[in-house]
Amino acid sequence: MNARVLLHRAQCLLAAGRAREACEAAAEAQRFAPWDPVLLDGIGTLFSQANEPRRALGAYNQAIALAPDRPHLLFNRATARRYLGELAEAESDYDRVIALKPDDYEAHRNRSELRTQSPDNNHTAVLEALLAKGTADWMGEVELRYALAKEYEDLGLYQQSFRQLQQGAGLRRKHLRYDITRDVATVDWIMEAFREKSAPATGAASEASPIFIVGLPRSGSTLVDRILSSHSSVHSAGELPHFALALVDSVRRQTGGAQLTRKELVVRSASTDFAALGRDYLARVRAGGITAACFTDKMPLNYLYCGLIQRALPNARIIHVTRRPMAACYAMYKTLFKDGYPFSYELSELAQYYAAYQRLMRHWEAIVPGRIHAVSYEDLVAAQVGTTRELLDFCGLGWEDGCLAFHRNPAPTNTASAVQVRRRIYDTSVSQWRHYEQQLEPLRAHLTTLGVECDE
Repeated sequence: MNARVLLHRAQCLLAAGRAREACEAAAEAQRFAPWDPVLLDGIGTLFSQANEPRRALGAYNQAIALAPDRPHLLFNRATARRYLGELAEAESDYDRVIALKPDDYEAHRNRSELRTQSPDNNHTAVLEALLAKGTADWMGEVELRYALAKEYEDLGLYQQSFRQLQQGAGLRRKHLRYDITRDVATVDWIMEAFREKSAPATGAASEASPIFIVGLPRSGSTLVDRILSSHSSVHSAGELPHFALALVDSVRRQTGGAQLTRKELVVRSASTDFAALGRDYLARVRAGGITAACFTDKMPLNYLYCGLIQRALPNARIIHVTRRPMAACYAMYKTLFKDGYPFSYELSELAQYYAAYQRLMRHWEAIVPGRIHAVSYEDLVAAQVGTTRELLDFCGLGWEDGCLAFHRNPAPTNTASAVQVRRRIYDTSVSQWRHYEQQLEPLRAHLTTLGVECDE
């Protein structure tokens, strides 16, 4: 059996959304590629993309046993270890990557995020020296500045931290093609298209009970997902793109595949076949290998579709994770996202996006009353047991002590969440933004002007 052919088949299956079959093909390829580190690396990458980090780790271990000094393999293994909570081991891998390839700036940033840095154990001198030396491309400088911002914050050197963050975010924004007015206008179009209160649920009849966890990134959605997936009846499916993709396909079928503007897509979505939309979403979930009746989908941007979700999937629950405005915006501002969220690198754009998001969520709560349960990150920190009981009750789940124990691993997500969720719930991040009140005053002013209350 040809391992390369099997891996190619696995990649095609994964691209088609058939994750379970893809993993079976990759496992077979692994059996026929025990002496090829390049193929084993590809197999590990496929397992990672299919949200199978433990199997990915096994493939990377095999590859590194054959080629122990390849930085790329060590980097990939560190990624798998980070998602699995093996943070000390991940740091060791990043140390080795950096020793072999000092200009791997992403490895430097990832290493900085793995733990709280201390005065006698940090990398600020190394990072500053690399920054002074200069980088071959602008993204390398961005990575270094975000790493320094994280480490200086850990050390309580807040002015240095914000200076690095501001320069890094500004440089990232400079290289983005993005217009905040389109995102704000999209919210207006959605609210106009979905004005009727409590439109009847016309979606797919199904035994499935998906739980959508929506909101903005860095607001606590991974923590809520971890609580729910610690319940014996719930499977964490991670961040699924399926609802948005199914919606676009549904509208295009209506229009014979015509290319539509974003506004036209929003307008036509209000008259789509919601039963078919619900069936398509669930078919994509099942094709991805998720068989549990009750599963979580924690794609944050599904907040855009709350009104559609409740019509397409009558059994669905929607959990809206909230965080106070200044804390939420600062948490996004200090995160270097791999993909998406282009509004997060400039304070005035961040304020505009936050205000539009808040406006849309209030609209959804008004027109689909009782279908959206809000969970405050601050409440989870202050009263975890009571907030968790309310969350489980809303989802129709009985109490289980395991929801407080956090023994299970969540599905892979972005770097910052994957690391932070390994720690016990803590309250330092609730008010962390206050170290930068002066620097963030323009953000507060923008939010206030846009009608967002910032008394916190």
